[in-house]
Amino acid sequence: MKIVELTTIAPALAELLDLASEDTLILKTAEGREFVLAEVDDLDTEIAQVRQNEELMALLAERSREKKTYTLQQVREQLGLA
Repeated sequence: MKIVELTTIAPALAELLDLASEDTLILKTAEGREFVLAEVDDLDTEIAQVRQNEELMALLAERSREKKTYTLQQVREQLGLA
């Protein structure tokens, strides 16, 4: 994580984006406010999209409520290995 003080310089947006593609930036203003600038990668975007899929989230919630367990012997029998 890099800190960029904006008190004495005002880098161009393109320059800040280039820096953010390498490492997350904390931008500090002359007033003391801080902002984070980070590149969003494909995994972050995919996770956000999956979370918005209501049907999938409902299925996962339903499956997480299942408490039934199987013994190793039961699994072998179901697979025809016993």
